[in-house]
Amino acid sequence: MVQPTAPVSEVKMPEVDAVAGEPDRQHKASREPAQIERVDVAGHSDEYFQIKSTIFNALIDTIDLSQLAQLDSESAAEEIREIVNEIISIKNVQMSIAEQESMLQDICNDILGYGPLEPLLARDDIADIMVNGASRVFIEVGGKIQLTNVRFRDNSQLMNICQRIVSQVGRRVDESSPICDARLPDGSRVNVISPPLSIDGAALTIRKFKKDKLTMEDLVNFGSISSNGATVLEIIGACRINTLISGGTGSGKTTLLNCMTGFIEHDERVITCEDAAELQLQQPHVVRLETRPPNLEGQGEVTMRDLVKNCLRMRPERIVVGEVRGPEAFDLLQAMNTGHDGSMGTLHANSPREALQRVESMITMGGYNLPSKTIREMIVGSIDVVIQAARLRDGSRRITRITEVLGTEGDTITTQDLFVYEIEGEDADGNIVGRHRSTGIARPGFWDRVRYYGREQELADALDALTE
Repeated sequence: MVQPTAPVSEVKMPEVDAVAGEPDRQHKASREPAQIERVDVAGHSDEYFQIKSTIFNALIDTIDLSQLAQLDSESAAEEIREIVNEIISIKNVQMSIAEQESMLQDICNDILGYGPLEPLLARDDIADIMVNGASRVFIEVGGKIQLTNVRFRDNSQLMNICQRIVSQVGRRVDESSPICDARLPDGSRVNVISPPLSIDGAALTIRKFKKDKLTMEDLVNFGSISSNGATVLEIIGACRINTLISGGTGSGKTTLLNCMTGFIEHDERVITCEDAAELQLQQPHVVRLETRPPNLEGQGEVTMRDLVKNCLRMRPERIVVGEVRGPEAFDLLQAMNTGHDGSMGTLHANSPREALQRVESMITMGGYNLPSKTIREMIVGSIDVVIQAARLRDGSRRITRITEVLGTEGDTITTQDLFVYEIEGEDADGNIVGRHRSTGIARPGFWDRVRYYGREQELADALDALTE
């Protein structure tokens, strides 16, 4: 829970219905896709919400929000609970103990937390929360998208919740600044796009932050990578191989990056650059940097490129960029090529070769007047390995390729796969069945670096075990 920051007018009763409500008849067919399952989250009756509205209004008339704001979250919640219990007694409201406890929690969520989102945020099995206006809330569980019965009172309440979220990291969302990236206190990544850009009310997307940090061993248990493939990734991370993680939206790029950073030695100075800080590095010497949007006057913006350029003045041993999406690609390559070995970053691409093409495109669009051949030589001299992550059609996430960058032939960058994931079919439940196998490369191009760290035999054994 967070300290209340909104005035009374902004903390009105979120009359959350037990169901998402009847959509407009002319849009009903398009709004209710048959392939999306509806899941029940609250399950309360209309009478429950009417009683809750009455109690909430009485609470607002009784409580002093300015005094409440001076309390810590636990004390504020206890104060609210005491007053609500008194109101229930005075009004002689008949309800079960379970309903009363549920109502107390709902009202605390509305005033101190994120209202209807709180039950979803509390569930660790949810990967994403997608709010499409006040009455359409979707979640992703196990790689599958489901429609919930959670809704907001109206678009005004949804915007108030969005404002509450982004204000915690010093940002804003309104008509003059309708797009905003932020994060929740637990590290969950948030994106808000509001009207007039979002036609049907604010669109809020939350990429949930897992309470328990995933490790490479977890990825092996999930089947995302084989145990020998995990050994190859561990060696890449530990031996300071410059790495680019590529993948589509929701493919697990950030999770994999987190796992890869787990192999960084604890005596190395690591600097991370992100749009919304979400990496969970466990090393003791980590500096976390985050971009900043412009203020109301359009001043004070700090871009990803500004952060990456400044990193070079901070004596980093490794630079980790949460996502490369613009001209900062040039500065990251410069860093990788000037003594900051083992630097890492992610980007959106569907294959390792496409990832390298995207890096070239980002540098070109950044205004650098360099010949294509020069840019490609810079890419080859900087990036050692591209790891491809993918979300398959059954919702599972797999590391599908580990590809090393070898050099250039003419104007073409040459690469070779160290190992790939091969789909073999589906089981009876529709889950994809496949396996990771080595392509038979005995000595990768970064063999000498691995030998420098004394792990060449371990690498050879892992690659050999993956071979057919």
